[in-house]
Amino acid sequence: MSVLSVKFFASDLFFSEANPQGVPTAQILFNIKLYNTSLGRQLTDTAVYNVSIVKEKDRPEYVYDIPLKVETGNDYTIEIKLLDRLRLTVVQAFVPFNTLSTNNRYNFKVVSHFDKNELFNPVLKVNEYVNLIYSKGHIDSLFISYFKPFKEVPDPPSMILPEKLLDYEPDKVVGLHYSDTLPMMFPREGIYHCTVGRDIKEGFTFFNMGTTYPAMRTPDVMIEPLAYLATADEMDSLRLAVRQKMALDQFWIKMAGNVDKARELIRIYYTRVLYSDFYFTSFKEGWRSERGMIYVIYGPPDKVYRTIDGENWGYRKPVIKSSWGGRYSVKEDYLFFNFRKRDNLYSDNDYYLSRNETLVTYWDKAILSWRKGVVFRLDNPEGF
Repeated sequence: MSVLSVKFFASDLFFSEANPQGVPTAQILFNIKLYNTSLGRQLTDTAVYNVSIVKEKDRPEYVYDIPLKVETGNDYTIEIKLLDRLRLTVVQAFVPFNTLSTNNRYNFKVVSHFDKNELFNPVLKVNEYVNLIYSKGHIDSLFISYFKPFKEVPDPPSMILPEKLLDYEPDKVVGLHYSDTLPMMFPREGIYHCTVGRDIKEGFTFFNMGTTYPAMRTPDVMIEPLAYLATADEMDSLRLAVRQKMALDQFWIKMAGNVDKARELIRIYYTRVLYSDFYFTSFKEGWRSERGMIYVIYGPPDKVYRTIDGENWGYRKPVIKSSWGGRYSVKEDYLFFNFRKRDNLYSDNDYYLSRNETLVTYWDKAILSWRKGVVFRLDNPEGF
């Protein structure tokens, strides 16, 4: 058996007292399909659950575990649809995992050391203590490989260049006597890959993305995402500035033309950076990923198609109107960015941009628009 764990934040649920008990309750319908992708996406298990979540005072989250029947030696993908029966809204996701090894990340669970709540995010907060639980039997030792932070930025989508990957060796490997109650904390920014053997590559990875991540609270943190807009000389000047806050403000005011417009540009730009960090983080900050790059510069896509293998984002081009014999026709066209999911030792949220399919990207036009103080939109490049 394998277990799919689903977590709801109380703030995201809609609780209603319109029920026979008269207590605040959320109604969620789980519709789950398990596909064996090793056998050509063969449907192997299904599950439907109708869950009533009763609101509990001061409880921030609710976790549900769903058992699924699996066999060893296969790749799987779970298609999960969650229907909020009160708001009539649906959320869909594809969750890949495999049973190919007893050493990979899917054989570990992480809980908070103090309150024992299950943790779903491998990006740890400052001074956060956790327990790493190995589910496949007793082990004596745990080996932790430390990698320095990944600081590369992807090249523009119009360029076909070798992708920047985490291809360097760890700075240090530390062996620890293992216990599932061992308190672990990772104070130094970087990547921590935990394995059950010194020569085993598969394991579970924790990330320390900095003391304030994902918040944008200090000038030095806010400067780095400007790598998409600023020149190399401008980035060096901002990084080396004695008064970084003043230099950062002047950069935005120079682009926007005035203080009020600069504030609006800053709000939009860094909101997109923050969104990218929440949803696209893998072994690097979300804004450094190729999905993050596209989201920050182009904004939310007008269309999104998600499949087991990846995501396609569509941005609407200006509508083309034509007439023939007194009849008018309207043609809608989209610029698509195609992202493909990739197997990665350190993260299951790693996607790459299929660049050979996106040669015409309007990237230079988008950057020029931002630098003129106008938030770029493909279907309305002259205004917000």
